[in-house]
Amino acid sequence: MKMHPTELFFYYIPSHSIDKQARAYARSVSKYVNEINIEKEHITTTGWRSILDKLKLRPKDLLNRAHPDYQNQIAGKTWDDESWLNILVKYPHLIKAPIAIKREKAVLCIKPMEILKLN
Repeated sequence: MKMHPTELFFYYIPSHSIDKQARAYARSVSKYVNEINIEKEHITTTGWRSILDKLKLRPKDLLNRAHPDYQNQIAGKTWDDESWLNILVKYPHLIKAPIAIKREKAVLCIKPMEILKLN
């Protein structure tokens, strides 16, 4: 697949306020923004692995541990690496912040302005 050299991939949940703010900043980083609503678009374990490699993070680093679903379904159990990837696939709404990827750089946008690190 041919990509524009300045294309930015933005993985987000439209209903989250931080995601909305980071989405606005994304347009200042690149005029080619490929928005991926992670609640609607199915991301495979391979896709998540690729994203995590770029972020240099573990799957559990992406999850909001305060969310009730995390507390009820995930907390207190032992998970292997593949299971953590499957949790991301099954519970994408637990991602704590939007993810932006431009070329080979990626950032987890805990604060909306962190997306500017991709410039």
